[in-house]
Amino acid sequence: MRTWSVGTGLACVLACSAAIGQAAPSPKKAASAKPAPVKTYPQAEVRQGAGVFRQNCSFCHGRDAGGGEGGPDLTASKLVSADVNGEKIGIVIKNGRPERGMPKFDLADEEVASLVAFIHTRQALMHGGEGVKLGGRRGVEVADLQTGNAEAGRAYFNGAGGCAKCHSPTGDLAGVASRLKGLELEKQMLYPQRARAKLTVRTKSGQTLSGRLAYQDEFTVGMVGEDGQYRSWRTQDVEYKIDAPANAHVEQFPKYTDDDVHNLMAFLQTLK
Repeated sequence: MRTWSVGTGLACVLACSAAIGQAAPSPKKAASAKPAPVKTYPQAEVRQGAGVFRQNCSFCHGRDAGGGEGGPDLTASKLVSADVNGEKIGIVIKNGRPERGMPKFDLADEEVASLVAFIHTRQALMHGGEGVKLGGRRGVEVADLQTGNAEAGRAYFNGAGGCAKCHSPTGDLAGVASRLKGLELEKQMLYPQRARAKLTVRTKSGQTLSGRLAYQDEFTVGMVGEDGQYRSWRTQDVEYKIDAPANAHVEQFPKYTDDDVHNLMAFLQTLK
């Protein structure tokens, strides 16, 4: 088994993970599948929905519903695909999904309808109205990433991978496979996008302060403390240390083999 080279990039790992165990659709199944009809919406309604979406939803789901800070890609959402006239999307908007960190929104029916129009239009543009990404490649299903050996992954987690030095299956990773599935779980495993870097600063007067790293360049470092207040210093005026958890994942890239990635993923999928 060849080793996974950091030069191939994260995209290569994800592509390899999707390809392993992926079976081509049978001719019979392909012949019987029919594209779902695509509903078109008035352009004025779609434009209104774009404005409502970007004001209320874009921080989590991205400006064009393709995924963002902590929120999934709505253009690939099975709920959106199954939605008819907003019957499913509307419920989620009105009630939220507290267990997934999504708040409920008090929007007028007209605004909800415009959101539905915008989201469906974005999905149709991205997937050609057939649930398949333009270009002919289907999405990565959860089953595509269930090809490893969970026990071997557990051994790697606790041993050679060094994962247990920072993570715990009963602590920070408890229930991770219920919160993240498929490609989202693998992305988080390989490079945790929401891992917050910690900044510790020691001033010339001897005061030590710690908080979330909020800014860094050649001349300045800044943090948001536990009190929510932003502070910054010139780098020449302080001693500082940055603890970035994601760096350990990046350093692990050249050490992975294909089997390591698949087995570790299989183990994480047991943490429900």
